[in-house]
Amino acid sequence: MSHPVWPLFDLRVVTPRLELRAIDDDMGVALAQLASRGIHDPGFMPFAVEWTDVQGDELLRNTMQYYWRCRADWSAASWSLNLAVVVDGEVVGTTGLMGQHFPELRQFETGSWLGREFQGRGIGTEMRMASLQLGFAGLDARVATTVAFDDNPSSLGVTGKLGYVANGRSRRLRRGAPATSLHFEMSRAHWEANVRRDDITIHGLEGCLPLFGL
Repeated sequence: MSHPVWPLFDLRVVTPRLELRAIDDDMGVALAQLASRGIHDPGFMPFAVEWTDVQGDELLRNTMQYYWRCRADWSAASWSLNLAVVVDGEVVGTTGLMGQHFPELRQFETGSWLGREFQGRGIGTEMRMASLQLGFAGLDARVATTVAFDDNPSSLGVTGKLGYVANGRSRRLRRGAPATSLHFEMSRAHWEANVRRDDITIHGLEGCLPLFGL
């Protein structure tokens, strides 16, 4: 069934290992439950927004409210596209693309997480490549960016493997203490020459393009 009112529900990005699917309420519940089982060691905070520091029903509600808020606040000038990562029919994590003034800047940022039980299998790299395929091949972006704390080896490992270029750092409070974020970018030329794949397909995007101002 197609969704003409909210065509993003029809969007899928398919690789040989996984699918990215737009997050409807059923997917949101699955992701909230996955997050409640753990994403990272409690002694470490990989996220700029410390949303995993709450537990139980509050975490479940907050997760659902975040996905609803992103849909409600969507505009062509400012959007956050959240996609569930599905492997063999099971929701294992999520990846997001964020854009500000995208029709003019043609730039997007990515962010993601995986449930702890699915980490260390190469899924993080595969879902980042799928996200880049959507941004560059699907949305015709010129630049992709990403940010990670300097003590987050998993995220930095994927970023380094794909050949992003470091372009700065910033300081912020994390759990009340100073922390350093590292910033990276990837040009379309680098993606075309080194990252682009012909076995990643995008489905249901055409009806979504007006939502991106395209």
